This record gives sequence, C-alpha cells and structure tokens, in this order.
Amino acid sequence: MDILGFFGIRGRAKEVYRLDGAVRALGLEPKGIPDSVKLTVLRLLKDAEGGAIADIDASCERIAPVLAYCVLGCDGFDRANGSDATAAVETRLHHAIENGESLDARIAMLTLLANVIEQNVIERFDLRLD
Repeated sequence: MDILGFFGIRGRAKEVYRLDGAVRALGLEPKGIPDSVKLTVLRLLKDAEGGAIADIDASCERIAPVLAYCVLGCDGFDRANGSDATAAVETRLHHAIENGESLDARIAMLTLLANVIEQNVIERFDLRLD
C-alpha cells in the first residue's frame, strides 16, 4: 500500500475524479459539491456494494443522476438533461423515499443534511429531518 496515497498527500483519490466526471456529464459542476459530500457518497457506494466498488465508472454513473438532481433541483436538472431523464430520476427518488433504506434514499438524505439540496427538491419530495 502506498502510504502517501493513503493519507491523501498525492492528491485526490481516483474515485473522486470519476464521481466528478459523472456529475459533470449531467450538468452539475463538481465544485458545487463539497469534498466531504463526495467522499461520503463514495463511502455509501462502497457499503452498498459490500465493501468494495467493483466498477467505479458504472457505480458513479448509476448514482450521479440522484446526486445531480438533488443539487441542481428539478428545473436545473431538467434543463441540463431533458424531461425523460428527469422523470426517470424522480421515479427513482419516489421509490427510494417510500422504501427508506436504499442507496438513492441515503444520497438524498445526505444532500439534505449537508445543505446542498435545492429547496424545490425538499418541497417536491417532502423531505425533512426528524
């Protein structure tokens, strides 16, 4: 193991760059997401996949729409990605929130806790901290 890479001395982890690319492709500038949120998203991905991410690109592309939608908001995501993509992510979020413990639900709650979620998403999905 590379001790300098482990402590982040050599720069950001490749996984963070992959996540940045996935959200950028959906119209979200990665600078709009704090690194702490990105690292937590990656940790949630690892937990959801049994402790290791087998295909980082596929995993980031799978979760990026939920993250981008929450941060950009309904209208911003729709402008950047179109109505079909917006409807698909809204369906995912409705399902995730109804079921509670899914990765999508955890990502949505993370954005709420980190205060990077758009107000219209909070209102649309009636999100709140209990």
